[in-house]
Amino acid sequence: MESRLLSVFGKQFVRGISTTSSACGKRNFKKFPIFNKRGTKIFKAQQAKHPHPDVPIYDYGVRPTGYKIGNKYVQVDEMIPEIVVPDLTGFKLKPYVSYRVSDIVAPPMTPEELFGAVYVRKITEDFKNGKIGPDNQSLEPSPEEKMTAEEARAKVQAIRSDIV
Repeated sequence: MESRLLSVFGKQFVRGISTTSSACGKRNFKKFPIFNKRGTKIFKAQQAKHPHPDVPIYDYGVRPTGYKIGNKYVQVDEMIPEIVVPDLTGFKLKPYVSYRVSDIVAPPMTPEELFGAVYVRKITEDFKNGKIGPDNQSLEPSPEEKMTAEEARAKVQAIRSDIV
């Protein structure tokens, strides 16, 4: 605290700078927050039974898993978060991906691209080896050639989701 006396024509002025606020008198709870882990055991016990309105119970951003009725806490199973973690055994990539990696944006797949991704290689090999019948059908169809349109579309969507 800094104070300075100033005298002008016999009158004395006092100029002061205070670094504390005077809200709530001597109990300025807003300036010095006492969170859950701070304070004595007696203070924590008092806060648990009768919380002081100026000292909020700080939850550190954690959502509650129930609600309070009077002094009783009711646990709700649906409010407990369920963490789903995939099984990454045999996964080839490392768990860290750099933020400097450029974004990969895949445009919508056209029917020509779908045909090229699924069928072209097998048809070309069958043509070179002479395994195409009189009606231009493969004499030894692969599992890809036996797929229906819906199965092929689902397979391509799975491949595209792995790329993106």
